[in-house]
Amino acid sequence: MMMLAGNKEEAEEVHQVVPEEKEEEETEEAALVHKIAGLAASISKLPSLSPSPEVNALFTELVTACIPRSSIDVERLSPELQEMRARLIRLCGDAEGLLEAHYSDLLAGFDNPLEHLQLFPYFNNYMMLSELEHGLLAASGTSGPPGRVAFVGSGPLPLSSLVLAARHLPAASFDNYDICGEANERARRLVRADADLAARMAFRTSDVALVTRDLASYDVVFLAALVGMAADEKARVVEHLGRHMAPGAALVVRSAHGARAFLYPVVDPDQIRRAGFDVLAVHHPEGEVINSVIIARKAPLPVDDAVTGAGVAHAHLTRPCCLCCEMEARAHHKMEEVPVEQLPS
Repeated sequence: MMMLAGNKEEAEEVHQVVPEEKEEEETEEAALVHKIAGLAASISKLPSLSPSPEVNALFTELVTACIPRSSIDVERLSPELQEMRARLIRLCGDAEGLLEAHYSDLLAGFDNPLEHLQLFPYFNNYMMLSELEHGLLAASGTSGPPGRVAFVGSGPLPLSSLVLAARHLPAASFDNYDICGEANERARRLVRADADLAARMAFRTSDVALVTRDLASYDVVFLAALVGMAADEKARVVEHLGRHMAPGAALVVRSAHGARAFLYPVVDPDQIRRAGFDVLAVHHPEGEVINSVIIARKAPLPVDDAVTGAGVAHAHLTRPCCLCCEMEARAHHKMEEVPVEQLPS
């Protein structure tokens, strides 16, 4: 840092303030982690994660605590806090699955469910997230509007697919993959009254680990945040997609950053690169959109592999049943943050 002559005293004051600011920041982070740990303990003691005033209040408080911008690096947490975070992410996933199943059933009672999607309490978040993903995808230099789209981990209330198909990709067909047949039945009911979406939206009951040749037919694959909640599970899913997606196809991965990583798994862009993708953009939003977004493109095959067909061997991945079904059965080069307007054209 350059300093003007005669400002020695001011410079000394600056050097004294910096450690104090760092200490204050660390104290705030410790307090936030303590609060999150307390909420996690309360959530784990709930008799059920099905929607109720108590469940809704606790998760609202948790999300509110995690949303403000934070420099917390969850990879640096103690082993005990890492375990707490892993348990909390699974609890959030279970609760999210039950919440979506509940509202999917509610919406199915209307003549045209799609006219009432705003009843879902986080509908606006999905609207903003889908707009962000579409904008990042369009600005990232991938090929023109996609004709075929896959959404992996669509769930019983596939709001992302519905918003993308209706508002951003009106000419694309969507294949929605979920391992849970009941989730797909719920989702299918939501489009029954809309002839256009019913014709363009398919719901496939399958573990993506068992999908091979079909993956090569998609222009874009979206990977939901809760598909592969542990790091090794997510890595296997991404590796499988890298093995079977077509060269040039786009991959949109949802991740998390800062304190939001207590709600959703973090995906390392290097992990995506190792799976055979070029990472085009990494965006950590602020405000109500919780998920970070990674845009990647399947790299071209090496000449030898393109000729011989190497690199497309089948790899079986094992994942548990989808969250709503599981819960009902039981109970009933690092990329920097890239603003949208600064993405390469």
